[in-house]
Amino acid sequence: MTWLLPRLLQALAAALFGFLLGAAVRGTTGFEGLGLGVGVVTGVGLLLLLDAVRGHRLLSWLRGNQQDNAPRDTGLWGELGYRVERAMRDRDRAVARGRVELEQFLSAIEASPNGVLMLDAQEHILWCNRVAADHFALDPKRDLQQRITNLVRAPAFVAYLQAGRFAEPLVLGNGRGPGTLSIIVREYGEGQRLVLTLDITERLRSEAMRRDFVANVSHEIRTPLTVLSGFIETLHTLPLTAVERDRVLVLMNQQTQRMQTLVADLLTLAQLEGSPRPAPDRWVALDGLLLRIAADAEALSAGRHPLRLKPETGVELAGVESELLSAIANLVTNAVRYTPDGGEIEVAWRLLEDGSGELTVIDTGRGIAREHIPRLTERFYRVDGSRSRETGGTGLGLSIVKHVMQRHGGELMIESEVGKGSRFRLVFPAARVRLASDSVLGDEAAFSGAALSDH
Repeated sequence: MTWLLPRLLQALAAALFGFLLGAAVRGTTGFEGLGLGVGVVTGVGLLLLLDAVRGHRLLSWLRGNQQDNAPRDTGLWGELGYRVERAMRDRDRAVARGRVELEQFLSAIEASPNGVLMLDAQEHILWCNRVAADHFALDPKRDLQQRITNLVRAPAFVAYLQAGRFAEPLVLGNGRGPGTLSIIVREYGEGQRLVLTLDITERLRSEAMRRDFVANVSHEIRTPLTVLSGFIETLHTLPLTAVERDRVLVLMNQQTQRMQTLVADLLTLAQLEGSPRPAPDRWVALDGLLLRIAADAEALSAGRHPLRLKPETGVELAGVESELLSAIANLVTNAVRYTPDGGEIEVAWRLLEDGSGELTVIDTGRGIAREHIPRLTERFYRVDGSRSRETGGTGLGLSIVKHVMQRHGGELMIESEVGKGSRFRLVFPAARVRLASDSVLGDEAAFSGAALSDH
């Protein structure tokens, strides 16, 4: 009410001025009514003129861009201008704050790995993030306000939108290349819709691999079990000679060992996938591993192959000894199994310029066709299934090698050509390779440092 007192004072001043003017007119003309009329009209006119000037200034400011301050008048118009200006400034700040929050919200949605697309009641695109644009082959700017069914014409998607039953997601092929999308639609507001997309290609591939894995394991175990069951029935029902019985027992033992090897490889894979990353400070002598592997390879080869498996590397590798042994042994064992008699097998080691190391297993076997190489590390994948089973392979060896190398920060690289043999390379990072002489110096330095610290 700070404007009331100035307003009353202005009215009083106008009335006083009108009274004086009316008195002057009455004294001059001698007409009392004329003087009273002139005084009232003059007082009211002055007050209205003052209000008109101040109101005009406020209206002129309101009609403009309101960048400047409102007119700073006293009384009612000054108070009104101040209140209007403050309300407008508060509104502008609220709008700016809402705009910033909306931009932050849209930025958060933009960073989402899922696709988000907003449709109005007529199915026009209001907004979409880059992921949704990629999933539906859209342009996130050019295609705004376009009808979604004019751009995404997959019959299943159009029918899904038109049906209006969104309890279950729609599974649809990706609009840009191979892949599968899961599409969920949620209604909000007045007929508006939120379309959420998720690329489930990898999940479906994992589920397919899991199904194939279970099927392969079942098949691999069923075969020796069927053989064992047949032999047991034979022993139980037929009278066999001692020689026949011994032969059946030998075959049964082979099938039992085959199942034991398969289960052992499965347990190794499970352990590799569920174990923490190997520590970088547990060092294993590579020469010791190669000596053990060479002895097993010579026993498996039984003199059928020239073997060069004992390079003197003088190197130590950081990692888990059993895993490193398993990875290298799998490669050497495969080379012995799949190389025809008389073929050569060699293990070579070299240090690379960047400090990393490379262990290579080379054979002169039949080689592998190029189309098979990318899939060799898949579980139970075999180039020649019947030949692999004849040699005692489980189809898990290279998968184990791949997992071991990944856990040690390394890489398995395969090169092969039909008729010219194969080359399997295990590349270890520099942080996990050192010379045995360096380890001795390191231990001495550590011992010296500890002795100095005691003093």
